[in-house]
Amino acid sequence: MLESKRRAIIFFILSLLLALTAGLLVLKKVQAINDNLGTMVKVYVAKGDISSRAIITPENVTTDEIPKKYLKDYHVTKTEDLLNKVAVVPLSDGDMITKNILKQASAVVEEKNRLVTLMQSDRVYFDEPLEALDRVDIIVSERFSGKEETKFFMKDVKVARVAKEKSKFKGIQVEIPQSLVPELIHMQNYADSVRIIKSNVGQSNEAVQSQLEENQEEIKENQASTENEAKDKKDSNEKQQNNQSPTTKEDSKKQDQSSKANTPNEQGQKSEKGDEKK
Repeated sequence: MLESKRRAIIFFILSLLLALTAGLLVLKKVQAINDNLGTMVKVYVAKGDISSRAIITPENVTTDEIPKKYLKDYHVTKTEDLLNKVAVVPLSDGDMITKNILKQASAVVEEKNRLVTLMQSDRVYFDEPLEALDRVDIIVSERFSGKEETKFFMKDVKVARVAKEKSKFKGIQVEIPQSLVPELIHMQNYADSVRIIKSNVGQSNEAVQSQLEENQEEIKENQASTENEAKDKKDSNEKQQNNQSPTTKEDSKKQDQSSKANTPNEQGQKSEKGDEKK
């Protein structure tokens, strides 16, 4: 009787331990599933219809939630990924926005302008690294007419974008009228040399000339003020000398009088000495 009771207690304890172990394993599995499926992340979807090639604005998008397990690299989770972007396909309300349907919006401001890429090469030279919104002049050297010629091909052209590789300057995209695009590409392909130099930031010759004249006037004013200061200093020194001169004259007169007074005494002393010798 005691032996059977002891065995029953042992089996009960073992079954309880096994039950607890199974429960812990099931709980961990459920937690893992909840971590993958239960944790939700926000992704951006279309809010209303978005036409193709239209710039996406904050009013065009909203957020939706999906399980973290199904989150992929192409999902858009940050507003920076939508900045200055357009969709290459039209989107309807609720459509998910993915990175593979987004494209950088064109930097062209005017409708009739086009962007042309100029990369550094054996024919294309840059005098210095450039930045977006700089203005450049394009100089070409060619001999299409049978003689060598170097001339200004375009002036004051806007730099729309800058191409870099590992922070090293490689080239630019310039914004030019549509009618000039074939000519620039022709020069880029067949001219002996295309040189790109930074222009005077769009300032006219009159503005530069007026600035030079202002600088010259300022220099003249500074010189005049310096001369006036030197003249005033000289006048003050002369006045000080004039104020000191009367006292100097009086001192000299006193010295002359004292010397004259001393002269008879010296003569009398000499005569006395002569008498003593005799």
